[in-house]
Amino acid sequence: MADRYRIFGVELSPYSVKVRSYFRYKGIPHQWIIRNADSQAEYQKYARLPIVPLVVTPQNEGLQDSTPIIERIESQYPQPPIHPSDPVAAFVSVLLEEFGDEWGNKWMFHYRWARDVDQLSSAGRLARMMMPAADEKQLSTAIAQVRERMVGRVWFVGSSAQTAPEIEDSFCETVGILDTHLANRAYLFGARPAFADFAMWGQLYNTWTDPTPGALIEARATNVLAWIHRMLWPRAEGEFETWASLEPTLMPLLERQVGRLFMPWTIANAAAIADGREEFSVELAGSTWTQKPQKYHAKSLGALRKKYAALPDKQRIDAVLDRACCLAGLRG
Repeated sequence: MADRYRIFGVELSPYSVKVRSYFRYKGIPHQWIIRNADSQAEYQKYARLPIVPLVVTPQNEGLQDSTPIIERIESQYPQPPIHPSDPVAAFVSVLLEEFGDEWGNKWMFHYRWARDVDQLSSAGRLARMMMPAADEKQLSTAIAQVRERMVGRVWFVGSSAQTAPEIEDSFCETVGILDTHLANRAYLFGARPAFADFAMWGQLYNTWTDPTPGALIEARATNVLAWIHRMLWPRAEGEFETWASLEPTLMPLLERQVGRLFMPWTIANAAAIADGREEFSVELAGSTWTQKPQKYHAKSLGALRKKYAALPDKQRIDAVLDRACCLAGLRG
């Protein structure tokens, strides 16, 4: 196994399956290792932070954080590419990758722990994964502990009684937009997966595995469901499309979700971190959103702004970003 990468992950982690899907698409030899009691000692040899995924390279270097992992591996395995040759489509993919990781996680985490049926389903799956040899009594105790701990952490993504309607409306609208967009194409940017597919898919695949959002997807979005299945083992079925052909059905996602909700939220979060505030509120589409600020999101926005600043020719992408109300936020 010295020539293989090892991916320590969890099926219920959108970032873990995001990285696994990428490795599968690239055809990079790897071993998927469930992070649980059996693998914990090996995991701790390489992990700097107690998070998944952890990728261990053939040179025994530990890599963490899904986006930097993919960017690092992409520099070594550039074929088949995950970035469209059209520069506008390429940056929109980068923007949607960020949106999937940072805003899409709110859908997943909220739905997973908001209702009894989803709490019991997820806590049961997590407990069985962590303790595969547990007896019935041990498993029952573990399920209760997982449920209590995770339900108590929904504040981390900003989920609350106040924000729940906005999170669920955002999820349903996004699924509807994507279902229209995927009606005649295999992936978000054409006939092969792009950078954005892996991040968006990681969140939506995980929501699909939970009872409530899974039922919504299956009832309302057959094209999204087909894409969810396709991304488990993605492959190139043709070429990327140009932005001109993508714009009619993808622009609504930029306008309705990224520019109207995600961008003002991430800017407000970064400002709260810079000011050292313990809580922040921001008006999103006429509703007040309140949560504790998160340092990682501010760091992630900074990385996105650097990617935008590095673009050699911004004229075409600026027109798209300005229409979507994203330009000012990316300029900082």
